[in-house]
Amino acid sequence: MKIIYPITVKQILTENSKEKLIHKWQAKKEEMKRECDQLYFQLKKAEKTTKNQSIISQYHQEINKRKEKMKLMEFKLQQIDMLPLGSELKEREVNAVIEVKEGDNWDQLLNEKTIVIEDGVVKEIR
Repeated sequence: MKIIYPITVKQILTENSKEKLIHKWQAKKEEMKRECDQLYFQLKKAEKTTKNQSIISQYHQEINKRKEKMKLMEFKLQQIDMLPLGSELKEREVNAVIEVKEGDNWDQLLNEKTIVIEDGVVKEIR
């Protein structure tokens, strides 16, 4: 029998991966800023054309969501500067298909499995 089981993918922090993460998070932060600016523009336009408060409050909610995401990106940028090279960062989780047979040790089968990546190359499977 085959089952689907989540596996954690961790990335070892190197100079190269650190630069890529910083660039990625700065780009996301800039994207959120552009979206906020666009939403402000649409909000001002909506305020002039409609008196519907629910639409106006939706614009405010969307702007606040993006501001929170920008704060999160800023926090991540501050944290990555403090991390030493060689640190392991949880990148994501992927699903794997695991073969289960009669007589297998269930606890050993399902203990947390991890894939460690360094600069885009699988370094270790635990």
